[in-house]
Amino acid sequence: MKIREITGIDGDRRDYYLYPKAVPPYEKSDYIEQVLPDRFRYHSGDGDMWPLTWAEDDMIYGGAGDNRGCPMNIWRIKTLRFLPEKLTCTGHWCMDVINEKPVDLNKYCTPAAPYVKPSGLLDIGGTLYLSIEAQNYGDNPYFCRQRNLHGWIVRSTDAGRSFDPETTPRDFFRGRLSSCHFLQFGRGYSGARDSYVYAYFPCDLEDGGSYWENNDALLLGRVPKEKLTVRDSWEFYCGKDSLHPAWSREEELAVPVFSYYKMTGANHVAYNAGIQRYLMGNYSFVDENLNPRPIHQMRYPESHYSQLTLYEAPEPWGPWKLFYRDDRWGSYGDYQPNFPVKWMTEDGRIVYMVSSGSWDDYNFVVQKFALKLKGDKAFPEKAKYFSYKL
Repeated sequence: MKIREITGIDGDRRDYYLYPKAVPPYEKSDYIEQVLPDRFRYHSGDGDMWPLTWAEDDMIYGGAGDNRGCPMNIWRIKTLRFLPEKLTCTGHWCMDVINEKPVDLNKYCTPAAPYVKPSGLLDIGGTLYLSIEAQNYGDNPYFCRQRNLHGWIVRSTDAGRSFDPETTPRDFFRGRLSSCHFLQFGRGYSGARDSYVYAYFPCDLEDGGSYWENNDALLLGRVPKEKLTVRDSWEFYCGKDSLHPAWSREEELAVPVFSYYKMTGANHVAYNAGIQRYLMGNYSFVDENLNPRPIHQMRYPESHYSQLTLYEAPEPWGPWKLFYRDDRWGSYGDYQPNFPVKWMTEDGRIVYMVSSGSWDDYNFVVQKFALKLKGDKAFPEKAKYFSYKL
């Protein structure tokens, strides 16, 4: 493996593997033809990760990491008004912490995996499921990624105020399945495609591990929703292509449903019913030449470049097509884009993207996007201010 030799800002060695440049391996979408991002972004809360779900009580619930002196907490977002045509989102929602420590850190953190993060959140008819990943901050000096060692699921029946820590064993998921990200549908899981819950798992195809950033691929699992916490009921996508879906309970047979070499993030996916497409935001970190480089490989201000790529697909397993790309995303390398289903217009042409990043963006960052589909004459009228110049 070729290594780039480099000295960090403090004079220390920061050499890293020189992987091929980050060029998305997917064709451009012929369904979403154009994208208009709002030039304004709105910041709330604090922390990062932000798995989100639209709950039965009409609230959005979110998981955040590394804030308020704790690696993980649960937030409730109340929508006061939904006005996608307005210049900013000021006063359109409010958000509050409802659970500052959903699991006992002393019990669930280990020397090998001393930290926990919220990977997925899902409301099914008023019951909230939180998937947790146990991780460290990297063990490869030449490609230092946050490594996920194992994961599990806990359940809440009181809107996130408390969780049953014994819902599943803490090694419910291991290895390349350690980071579980639930596919989102409508309010309380209404509008789901069938009776299953679906989840994506980021992984490295070369070492069989799971990382928070700069993976190779996403695997896809599903389980009957009434058996979500029964490990033997989970099965994994093993189809030979997107036109021939197949499933197996043998996780070793799972094959990727999305692949982007050393540039696959711990991604969130949501169904946009208005345009009948699954939307996925992908991120990972790069150097100034667009070669993959994890965020913790360098120190600020050298480390914070990221690439954003957005994809659409007719099925949870694809085929994915690219509809937006930003090679210098955010203020300091943003990450984990998410499209909350509650904040999509009925026709699906305007969506709100939630993300976070480092420093100024280390919070709940919201930006609107307008979509122009094949056959549309123009962007939605409500997007008229998105490109407004002061």
